[in-house]
Amino acid sequence: MTEISEPFDISLNAVSKHLKMLERAGLVRRSIRGRDHYFELNGGPLVEASNWIERCRSFWEQRLDTLQSFLADHGEYSSPGE
Repeated sequence: MTEISEPFDISLNAVSKHLKMLERAGLVRRSIRGRDHYFELNGGPLVEASNWIERCRSFWEQRLDTLQSFLADHGEYSSPGE
């Protein structure tokens, strides 16, 4: 675990906590061989999240565009640069 924490300007304990959170989220897998801990990225959940965001993107963009127009029409919002 010491080797994985070297590039970061945080304590070994903090790195360990971050890795535990990533492990609980299913984003990394840990295997232990003797005293050594090996971590492997599990990108599956990230792909699932990305796919969900993409499916919802047009819905939210349309809603946000409508809100922006409403606020602009009612003097509550001005676009950046105005």
